[in-house]
Amino acid sequence: MEQMKILLNDEEMPRQWYNIMADMPTPMRPPLHPGTGKPVTAEDLAPIFPMNLIEQEVSTERWIDIPDEVLQKYLIWRPTPLCRARNFEKLLDAPVKIYYKMEGNSPAGSHKPNTAIPQAYYNKAFGIKRISTETGAGQWGSALSMACQMFGLECRVFMVRVSYEQKPYRRMMMHTWGAECIPSPSNLTAAGRGVLAEHPDSPGSLGIAISEAIEDAVSRDESRYSLGSVLNHVVLHQTIAGLEAHKQLEKIGVYPDVVMGCAGGGSNFAGISMPFVRDKIHGKEVRIVGAEPTSCPTMTRGPFAYDFGDLAQKTPLLPMYTLGHDFVPAPIHAGGLRYHGMAPIISHLVHEQLIEARAYHQLETFEAGVRRQRKGHSL
Repeated sequence: MEQMKILLNDEEMPRQWYNIMADMPTPMRPPLHPGTGKPVTAEDLAPIFPMNLIEQEVSTERWIDIPDEVLQKYLIWRPTPLCRARNFEKLLDAPVKIYYKMEGNSPAGSHKPNTAIPQAYYNKAFGIKRISTETGAGQWGSALSMACQMFGLECRVFMVRVSYEQKPYRRMMMHTWGAECIPSPSNLTAAGRGVLAEHPDSPGSLGIAISEAIEDAVSRDESRYSLGSVLNHVVLHQTIAGLEAHKQLEKIGVYPDVVMGCAGGGSNFAGISMPFVRDKIHGKEVRIVGAEPTSCPTMTRGPFAYDFGDLAQKTPLLPMYTLGHDFVPAPIHAGGLRYHGMAPIISHLVHEQLIEARAYHQLETFEAGVRRQRKGHSL
C-alpha cells in the first residue's frame, strides 16, 4: 500500500524553536519608536508585551528551548502529519510529488495555537492575568481564547466587524472557551469611537482592531496585548511546523524543490518555510514561495517601507511590505487573513530575494479546481 502520511511519534517532536535571525545573511532594519523615530528598546515595549516575550522578539539565538508546559499542550495534537496529496496530483496531472503539512487538527482548527499557547504561557509566567487581542477571520481569536482558558487567563478579542457578522461559528468558539468577542470598530475604545464617528458603517480592518486591542490592554493593570502574526516571536513559535516537516521528509529520503505557503501576515508561511530558508542561506537549492491574496497584495504591490501596525499609530514602525496602515480591505467573505503589512522577517527575505512572492485571486483558485473536474478529472 502506498504511504500517504509521514508521521512522527511524540518523542520526535522538536524541543526547540528555530530563530532565523541567527542566520540572516544581511541585518534587518530595526523597528522604530513612533514618537522619536529611534530604534525601540525593550522598555518601550514593556507596557504592551511581557518581558519574556520581548526577549524572544529581539533574540539572535539560533535555538530557543520550548518550555515543558508548552510541550505538554502541543502534544494534544502535535506532531502533525505530513501528507502526500496523491489525489490532488492526479487532478492536476502533476509530474511532481506534492506534500502538505496538516495543521488543521489542532483543537482550534488551525496553526495559530502554535504561538497562542506559548504566548499565554509566557504571559501567565510573567504574572499577567488578562490578554487583549484582535482577530480578522477568527482563527487567531479562537486559538488565543483556547490558550487563555488552558492557563487561566481572561481574554478579550476585538474581531473585524465584517468577519464578526459573516463568521458566527468562530465567534462561538471564542465564547465556548470563555473569551469576550467584540465587533470592531466598537464604542469601547477611543480608537473605535473615532472610526465610527467618521465612518458609522465601517466594516473594520485589522489595523483598527489592533488599535482597539492595544488601547484596551495598556489601560489596565496586569493586562497585556497579544498578536497572532507578523512579529518575530510569533514567527519563532510557528517554526515547529517546518521543523517537523523537515524531519518527516528526511524520514522518506526526500528534499523539496519548492516550499510554498499561504501568506496573510506571515506566520503560517514562515512556520513551514524558515527551516528551509536556513538551508537555502547555507547553499541548498530550494525555491521558497509565499502566496498572498490579490485582495491584500502586500508583498507584490506594496512598497518595502516603515509603517505602523495599527490605525492609531501607537505601535512601533516596522520595516515591511505594506499597503498603508489605513488600508481597509473590501468587505468580502475572505478565506483568510488580510493584514495591511507583511511580517518584517518575511519582508526582509523577499527584499533580499531569498523568498519569492505571488498573488492569487481567491475565486480564480476555486474555479481552477472546478474547471478541471468538469473536464473529466475526478478524485
